[in-house]
Amino acid sequence: MKACYPGTFDPITKGHLDIIERASRMFDEVVILIMRNPNKKCLFSEAERRQMIADCVASLPNADRISVEIGSGLTVEYAKSIGASAIVRGIRAVSDYEYELLQATANMYLNDRIETMLLIARPEYSFLSSSVVKEIGVNRGDISGMVPPEILEKVSSQLAGN
Repeated sequence: MKACYPGTFDPITKGHLDIIERASRMFDEVVILIMRNPNKKCLFSEAERRQMIADCVASLPNADRISVEIGSGLTVEYAKSIGASAIVRGIRAVSDYEYELLQATANMYLNDRIETMLLIARPEYSFLSSSVVKEIGVNRGDISGMVPPEILEKVSSQLAGN
């Protein structure tokens, strides 16, 4: 079975990486899907995010079953186009659950053959988001425990320039 894990990943965090690793143990193939969102101003280009994700997942135990793609439009339609049977999402708090429930229900309405799987964030990542990384990093705070070591220097350098 194939799953896709959609998001902006600007930048990818240790929380994202944990979800990817866990999903890769449950599915034969996981496609990390960088979704274009014209409403978000991103720190990194799609190509940069794709490379950073590829660098971060390369050392995972199931790296050969993980790929990174860039997509746009409805996530459920993209999932269908790549033959995915599930959409994986991580949730950190009740507010995430409420949002993800609405998204999953809408996706179910559009295509009831694609399931949404919600993975609970590990406690150490329950506060972590790309926005938190950017906020702390731009104010010269320590983000070393928040982003994978493979991209720490790149993220820190980019945030220092803002």
